[in-house]
Amino acid sequence: MHIVIIGAGALGSVYAAYLARAGHEVSLVARGDRGQALARHGVGVTGQETFTARCSVITQPDPSKRADLLILATKTYDTQSALAAMCGIHVDSAFSVQNGVLKNEQLVAAFGAPATLGAVSMVGGQVLAAQGDQPGAVHYNMPGPTIVGELGGGDSPRTRQVAQAMVDAGLNAQASDRITSVEWSKFVGWSGLSTLAIMTRLPTWRFLLDPDTALIAARVMRETAAVALRHGIELLDSGFSARMLIHGSEAEAMSLVQAHGEKLRTTAPGFRQSILQDADRGRQLEVNETLSHTLALARRLNVYTPTLDLCCRVLRVVSRAAQ
Repeated sequence: MHIVIIGAGALGSVYAAYLARAGHEVSLVARGDRGQALARHGVGVTGQETFTARCSVITQPDPSKRADLLILATKTYDTQSALAAMCGIHVDSAFSVQNGVLKNEQLVAAFGAPATLGAVSMVGGQVLAAQGDQPGAVHYNMPGPTIVGELGGGDSPRTRQVAQAMVDAGLNAQASDRITSVEWSKFVGWSGLSTLAIMTRLPTWRFLLDPDTALIAARVMRETAAVALRHGIELLDSGFSARMLIHGSEAEAMSLVQAHGEKLRTTAPGFRQSILQDADRGRQLEVNETLSHTLALARRLNVYTPTLDLCCRVLRVVSRAAQ
């Protein structure tokens, strides 16, 4: 397959390295010093495996070429400019591994509904510091699944084909017949974790286990879940019990959050949310296209989200300070 991957951060680099190593024709859209270094030396990966793969590193795809698959892996605030640069290229299938749920609407606007797939990435990693003229390798430390599916639901040969191509490349992947529910279910948990990560600057297990911050995380998740339900989305268990978040008491939801924190204290004590890694580097945060989008949807659907609103305002201030 000819695969275009937009974005050479941790996620984009992992997908590019594994798929290129498997023999696919990969075009990695990367700019600046990192793009130049990747073009010279290849895409390095450490963690789960240690290897370097070479692929075509470009600043913009040739609009006369056709892509079998496009993977969008930029930060959410770079989406519009990234997709504008793709104007004219024909894409058979496209999906985004970004955070949030706005991404699918943006892909539909760029490539049309028939080409757009829903997707969730549970892949975790961090771009290490560059060494001289060598690009920083990606420390691939969370080999979770990439889940793809048709936006309209149901099984399809192409989602199975995309998932199998990733599996054959050494990645964890699967197809889903309820991808919209999968996306929203992950987003409910991400919203609670990301807001508290920025507000506390702590490893994830610490703020999930502490009663004060566990309560805030639980409230953010419950409010986000309420928006999803009003929007007609069926939530699934995705790290957290959707049933308890929705139908249980606030105390039960808080206990669920703390149990997750206890698990992380044992299994991943050093894990820090990717949004916190961005804050540590003084970068802009993914707020407007994720949490702010939820708030706008909540207002439209008349869902009361006071905790999410407060947290979102704090994150906007932190993000603006970095711009």
